[in-house]
Amino acid sequence: MEIRIFILVICFIIGVANVTYAKDQCKKERNGVIADTNRPERTKEKHKNSVASFIDTWDFRTDYFKIKLNGKGFITSMQNITGMPTREFSPTNKPSPLMCLYDSKNSIYYEPLDARYDKAKKVITLNYKNGSVAKIGITSQEKYLKLTLQSLSPRNDIDDIQWGSYYTNITNLFGEVIGVARDTSEAVNYAIGVLALNDITTGGTSDTEGDAAPFQYIIHSPDANRFPLPDNLHEGQLFPIGGDGISDVAFYSHDEAYFRILYGKSAFIDSIGQAYITYHASDRTKERNIQFSLIPFLETNKPNHQEVQALPGVDYIGSSIALWGSPDSTALLDVIQDIVISEGLPHPTINGKWVKDPARYVPDVSTSGALYDSTIAYTSRLGFKAVHANDLPMYKPNRGDEGYIDGKDFEVKPFKFTSGNKSHKEFTDNSNPLGIFMGRHTINTSLAPGTKDVCPIPNDSLCYQQKRTLIRDISVTDTIIEVNDPTYLDEIGSWEGHCPSLNMIKIGDELIHYLGVSEKSPYVLQNVTRGYWNTKADKHQKGDPIYKLQVTIVYGYQGLIPNIYLQDKIAEYYADVSYINGMYFMDLDGQEFLFNQGHGYYSVKRYFRKMFNRAALHEIPYLRITGATLSEGSWHYQSVWNVGGGKNMYDIEARKWGTTTSEGKDLRDVAYSNYFPATFGINFGINANSTVEDFEHVQAISIGVGATYMLLLNQKDVESCPQKAGIFKAIRTWEDARAANAFPRNVKKLLANPAKDWMLEELDNDTWILYQKINSIKTNPIILKRAKGY
Repeated sequence: MEIRIFILVICFIIGVANVTYAKDQCKKERNGVIADTNRPERTKEKHKNSVASFIDTWDFRTDYFKIKLNGKGFITSMQNITGMPTREFSPTNKPSPLMCLYDSKNSIYYEPLDARYDKAKKVITLNYKNGSVAKIGITSQEKYLKLTLQSLSPRNDIDDIQWGSYYTNITNLFGEVIGVARDTSEAVNYAIGVLALNDITTGGTSDTEGDAAPFQYIIHSPDANRFPLPDNLHEGQLFPIGGDGISDVAFYSHDEAYFRILYGKSAFIDSIGQAYITYHASDRTKERNIQFSLIPFLETNKPNHQEVQALPGVDYIGSSIALWGSPDSTALLDVIQDIVISEGLPHPTINGKWVKDPARYVPDVSTSGALYDSTIAYTSRLGFKAVHANDLPMYKPNRGDEGYIDGKDFEVKPFKFTSGNKSHKEFTDNSNPLGIFMGRHTINTSLAPGTKDVCPIPNDSLCYQQKRTLIRDISVTDTIIEVNDPTYLDEIGSWEGHCPSLNMIKIGDELIHYLGVSEKSPYVLQNVTRGYWNTKADKHQKGDPIYKLQVTIVYGYQGLIPNIYLQDKIAEYYADVSYINGMYFMDLDGQEFLFNQGHGYYSVKRYFRKMFNRAALHEIPYLRITGATLSEGSWHYQSVWNVGGGKNMYDIEARKWGTTTSEGKDLRDVAYSNYFPATFGINFGINANSTVEDFEHVQAISIGVGATYMLLLNQKDVESCPQKAGIFKAIRTWEDARAANAFPRNVKKLLANPAKDWMLEELDNDTWILYQKINSIKTNPIILKRAKGY
């Protein structure tokens, strides 16, 4: 009895001591005593399945954010520590695994079983059920936590590692491109995100086929009170895009706020609308097989089977991410930009400021009418920075010209001037000194007929879907081509469009068109055309390899897809074109072709890095990039996303984001959620009926929402406009104020309302007066001032 009483007394004393220590620690934390961001706090947490057992936990923090990692390797708390009381963003029923392992062969995920933290080395060791042990470096920077996979041993069939998923209770916005959960309300104003710190780490889950998430709709209401879901829909429900899968205008087919188009999977939402974030990295050193389509739900884009090329040296060891949390209103320029600069990620600038800075959301000019006498002068008066020569045909990359797209002596002169036509270089020699760049609409990496890498001798580094073997010798004229294996050879072309005219194989230096393959042995290709695309028909021997080529689509984009090493060369070629011709603006249409090799977002990152590194060697200070899509791979490099146009994007008369389709609303939602400029597309052509009031409205919405556009300029139409001078002056006034960062957050919210009318007047170089116009009368003046540093 005495022993039992003694034990109870000791337990009571220990319990009181622990409570006193915990209270003291809380008091110290509230008073800011615990401030060393590189020293995680070690605490104790009850195991969820046992009242009696305890496990180690560690806290890691930044200036704005704190996470708690438990002894099983799960994040159990994510807190906003910018105010008191702290707000918790980790769902109580969904702890987040710090890192998972994935066995793609058996489609098995492994979550960590236990964790140990070495404070001296700042290394977390995770153990998994399959026997693998991971070592992860973790350091707390001022504004983010840096996580790096240092080793995984033994691998035990693990070919992909996954960061997270990191679950939040945020239900407002999710940025699926860069991986962010955002609550933009005034009451919460907080965001949690992840950013990949190297090319091998890409957005999305380990099981994402082809490493590029499907293009589709998801049901999600950003505000359940304003946009309640109808009874027949639920959060997280998926739908295919609209149209036939070929006409991109018709893709966008739902103007309801709760239909959200998807351009990635770095962030996603669960069945109750809560956002979660995921990144991963793959072992790309081995060949693998996929069945991929970027738009997998439509007959015109059925998934194709593809053998994915091995990339020696491209592995998941070294994969690294930044995990961050901060006030949403300052996250982009305070935290994300800090990560980008600190970690050496791409940081293109305009006039000394990052292109992601809303003060640098500058519109461009898109030409029509094929006369360029006044184009540069117009652009300069507007304060815009680039000219998109859209009335020239789509540019097809051809490494055979070595970057001299107008000839070695610039003898080709496609730009029409009354005083005499000009080459690209002659045009840019006039525009570049004014800070105005010129660009072309390209078909990106599509290798078109007639270009060096296609004919008369096709490159041996073309991407292929399947590799087979020739069973019998064939002569120059034979059309009976027998293959060793018919599997998947009946699939037409690439996953995009399935264009019969592009269905071809390569044997040696010959391209051969075919349609179909016999179902029974001997397996013979059907409907064969030899010497396709002006290649030379030749003899081929038994045992020669047969490559079923990966191709693009038609409609002017037709071409062959390069493998990743040839793609590297094309990226460098574009930089050479820029340097030789002074052409620093590119509309890379067909960006989805970068997914066609099966390496998804990694392929995109690699492509742009090669291009920008080559441009840096040429001492090109800035490449302005737009294109057909936006992805986790292009987000850092791409300046704007000026696609589409007209009433599909923004209807100035109806004052609505898209009246003929929902394209404007859909792209706006993607861009805004991912801290990227939205767009009105090619729009608002100045003509005889244009008014100053129209463009006051366009500029107000552009600045309020954070959007760019391409102003359609036809010299003949512009000169027919009685209010031309007033329009130019009004646009320039708004653009000067935008560049001065003169619009505070509260004013932008007012401007974003399309029902209101505004007028902006310049007082001096640093001061503007913003008026709301009611019944054409100027009211409610607001003084705007140039921001410090702008």
